[in-house]
Amino acid sequence: MNEITNQLGPVTGAERIKSLDVLRGVALLGILLMNITGFGLVFWAYEDPTIQGGYEGYNLYVWIMNNMFFEGTMRAMFSMLFGVGMVLMTSRMINKGGGLEVADIYYRRTIWLLIFGIIHGYLILWVGDILFAYGLYGLFLFPFRNTSPKKLIIAAAALTLIGVALASYSYSKDMKYEEQYTMAQSYDDESDIPEDIKNGKEAWEAIVSDMKTPEAKVQEDTASMHKGYIDIVLFLAPVNRLIQSTFNYDYNPWDILAMMLLGIALYKLRVITAELSYKSYLIMSLIGYGVGLSVNYYETMLILNDNFSVLSFHKAKLTYAIGRIAVSFGHIGLVMIFCKLNIIGFLKKSLAAVGRMALTNYIMHSVICAIIFTGIGFSMFGELQRYELYYVVVSIWIFQLIISPIWLKYYRFGPLEWLWRSLTYKQIQPFKRQIPK
Repeated sequence: MNEITNQLGPVTGAERIKSLDVLRGVALLGILLMNITGFGLVFWAYEDPTIQGGYEGYNLYVWIMNNMFFEGTMRAMFSMLFGVGMVLMTSRMINKGGGLEVADIYYRRTIWLLIFGIIHGYLILWVGDILFAYGLYGLFLFPFRNTSPKKLIIAAAALTLIGVALASYSYSKDMKYEEQYTMAQSYDDESDIPEDIKNGKEAWEAIVSDMKTPEAKVQEDTASMHKGYIDIVLFLAPVNRLIQSTFNYDYNPWDILAMMLLGIALYKLRVITAELSYKSYLIMSLIGYGVGLSVNYYETMLILNDNFSVLSFHKAKLTYAIGRIAVSFGHIGLVMIFCKLNIIGFLKKSLAAVGRMALTNYIMHSVICAIIFTGIGFSMFGELQRYELYYVVVSIWIFQLIISPIWLKYYRFGPLEWLWRSLTYKQIQPFKRQIPK
């Protein structure tokens, strides 16, 4: 068994596809554009800038730019690449003569990712963790490794449409509750309000109270993030439990799993391996941005024109999937053109290195931001305006773009990639490179 495992070991540098590493690096750095609000501001401020962090001037411009270009797109690309990783790993091992042990290795790898996600969320203090969801939905991917691109696209589209249908159903319920709330205001005596209208009124008040976090609650949550490590772990535990259970099942099948399947299809169609023509990628970008930015502009103006109302956010979710997937295609086309062009080689190298160390760099975001924002470090949580958070983002980008290629010059993997591979293959993997003297 050990001999077979040695033959089926981790991918070597020569076997890597550089365009995938560059795209993964772009997605990994891009995810921080969105996650930074979760690191530095209270939970609902991620979506609604009126909660905390400011929504005028530069703060508003930052929110608009994120809503137009980045919301959901980097997560979509990252999810696509996770699906691709499954195909690359299993097909490479099968080509080397692997049999049943291929499934054994793959599922062990995926279960360890689940465990990393639990540790990341609960102990490294990032409630926005995506590793747990990747591990969970990664369990479903293995049977799709030989599925045709057409069937994968159909499956991804079906899952996406289910998500749209559920969002539509949720929006229709919210509209009904809001109408019943308005109707309840017309009664002089609350005891005269019919039971169904009273229930709708209470449901709407709960939704508004949840999304439009009261100032006292904002201050309370901010103060909780300024406490010591154990206090923060206990404070965030219910949020982690909610995200890794209810939210994970209500939302992620139509988001993460759909993008994983779509990513496998794009790999099989040679779209994300930089093998198509410049013209193909240019058309892909123009159509992706044309459709996606039009949809995102509609959503952004809908929310702005309704003064960030609860219903406007819920209505924008009806077209959210269309906008984010289309803009993701625009980003992919642009990155593939960049990969094909013989320019800015140092940046390609750095982005590829960031992508090769994606797990380490992703967790590093959380460690650095925990030190900056929580009470275990500098207690900056809630202290920066929304636009000021991006000083932190750019600083982390520069650091990781510099340190990642330097690290990989001396080591085969990032430290967490090495740990993950060692656990996956049940044997210590070589770590240091042999540097010629």
